[in-house]
Amino acid sequence: MGGAVSAGEDNDELIDNLKEAQYIRTELVEQAFRAIDRADYYLEEFKDNAYKDLAWKHGNIHLSAPCIYSEVMEALDLQPGLSFLNLGSGTGYLSSMVGLILGPFGVNHGVELHSDVIEYAKQKLDFFIKTSDSFDKFEFCEPSFVTGNCLEISPDCTQYDRVYCGAGVQKEHEDYMKSLLKVGGILVMPLEEKLTKITRTGPSAWETKKILAVSFAPLVQPNHAESGKSRLVHLPPVAVRSLQDLARIAIRGTIKKIMHQEAAGRAGSALKSPPRFKRRRVRRRRMETIVFLDKEVFASRISSPSDDNNNNSEDMEEERPVEEETKPSELKPEPPVNFLREKVLSLPLPDPLKYYLLYYREK
Repeated sequence: MGGAVSAGEDNDELIDNLKEAQYIRTELVEQAFRAIDRADYYLEEFKDNAYKDLAWKHGNIHLSAPCIYSEVMEALDLQPGLSFLNLGSGTGYLSSMVGLILGPFGVNHGVELHSDVIEYAKQKLDFFIKTSDSFDKFEFCEPSFVTGNCLEISPDCTQYDRVYCGAGVQKEHEDYMKSLLKVGGILVMPLEEKLTKITRTGPSAWETKKILAVSFAPLVQPNHAESGKSRLVHLPPVAVRSLQDLARIAIRGTIKKIMHQEAAGRAGSALKSPPRFKRRRVRRRRMETIVFLDKEVFASRISSPSDDNNNNSEDMEEERPVEEETKPSELKPEPPVNFLREKVLSLPLPDPLKYYLLYYREK
C-alpha cells in the first residue's frame, strides 16, 4: 500500500512531502529519514520508483511505503540508548534509520526469515557506513541481523524497549509479540489490518492504539514438517561495549565538539554586510492525498491557503535575502564535504588507527 503523498524527485523532496502530509512530525525522525537515501536500498533497475510513496517487492526483497515507515518511526517514540527488535528486518532500511537515533549505547537487532535478504541487508549496511556523508553526523547503533522465523524466538531471550513487526500478525500471536516487550516499552505491528501501537504499562497492563488501516502479508507460520522440532532463533547477546569502541566514540565526539567550536568562532568573527532582499517567484504546488480507511479508499486534495483565492495556482512572490547577485554558473551546488572524515585523515596518527576511527572506511 502507499500513495498517500506525492512522488518526490529525490530523497529530500520525498521527506518534504511526508512532512507536509504530517506523516513525519518530529525532528529526530526527519533527520534519520534525510540521512539515508531510500534509493540506496533498491536494485539498480528499479531506482526510478524509489521516491514514490509506494511499497516495493522483488523476490524476497521488500520495502514498505515511506508513509508506513514514517508512521512506524513516529509511533515507536525512539530515544538514544533504547533496545530495538525488528521482526522481519528485510533490507535493513528501517533498522539503519532507527540506529541513527539509538546512538552508540543502544541495542539494534533484526530477525529475517530469508538468508538471501540478510546478505542483501548486510551489503546495504556496509555501503552506508563506507560511503555516506551522513554517517559521520551521527553516533550509530549498528544493527545485527539473524536468520530465522520470528515466531520461534528462544524463550530465554532478553526483552526490548521497542519492537516492530513488518508482517501481518494474526490475533493468536498477539500475546507472543507482547511477551517480547519490557514494561514501559512500545510494540508496533499490523494487527487485524490496522497498524497498532501497544504500550506495556505494567507486568500485565497494556494500552492499545490503532494508527491507520494497512495491508501487510501475514507472518509465515513455522514449518516443522522435516524434523518435527522447532528451530529456535537465538538473538545476539546484549554485549558491553569494548574499551576500543568506547575510545572511538569518545575521540569522535571530542573531534566533533572541537569542529563545532571552530565553526562558531569563525561565524562570530566574520563581519557580514546586511543582506539585500530580492524577490523570488515561488510556485505553490497542490498535493494529492489518498486516505486508506478499512476497505475503502478516499481521495482528497490538500491545498495551500492561496489555492482558495486562485484556482489556477498562479505564481506568487516572496522576499528572501541574498547577499550578492550570482551568475548562473555559480548556482551549481558543490559536492558535500565530510569535515569529520577530513579532520580524522589529517590527524598525525598511523593509517590503521585513522581507518578505525572512520569505521575502517577507505579514503
